Amino acid sequence: MKKRVVLYIHGKGGNAREAEHFRPIFPNCDIFGLDYRGNTPWDAGKEIAEKVSDFASRYDEITLIANSLGAFFSMNSGMDRFIQKAYFISPIVDMVRIIEDIMKWANVTEAELSERQIIQTDSGVELSFAYLSYVRTHANDWHVPTEILYGERDTMTSYETISSFAKSHGAGLTVMPKGEHWFHTEEQMRFLDQWIVEKESKRP
Repeated sequence: MKKRVVLYIHGKGGNAREAEHFRPIFPNCDIFGLDYRGNTPWDAGKEIAEKVSDFASRYDEITLIANSLGAFFSMNSGMDRFIQKAYFISPIVDMVRIIEDIMKWANVTEAELSERQIIQTDSGVELSFAYLSYVRTHANDWHVPTEILYGERDTMTSYETISSFAKSHGAGLTVMPKGEHWFHTEEQMRFLDQWIVEKESKRP
């Protein structure tokens, strides 16, 4: 019997303890939540890749569950060669658009950001020219069988964007009616759990 591990990577403001929620869904698997300290795709991605590489040396199969920013960092980590299956919950798949939208709301031009390199906005979000330059030159390079859960009312990513990503990466896409970017209510978590259970039941 193969040894299978489920790795959970949280989004912004989350933590590794959230992995415990998925333990009942995967009773025959080891469950681990991965924390990361970096707040850039190159730093966080490196941390995540090193940890996943270690798990790959100890397990026959790795299933990834990644939430929001955690999915974005995962796709920029180069770890897809270690992953056999991935579940993305409200993944960030177009960081360029998100940064450009924040710049627009903060009335920050690209010329200003280039000159100052880092700008702290009134909303508390830090804009970085290095970050913007990185995401423009590093596409989401992801080659893992992936299922995506998306909330109909997600304000971070449009349906057109997530649909295009799913199509171009051959990923399955499930939309929760009236769902939000942050799956947290009892109804939303029940939908999320049933989604994974259903997909797992179809595994070979």
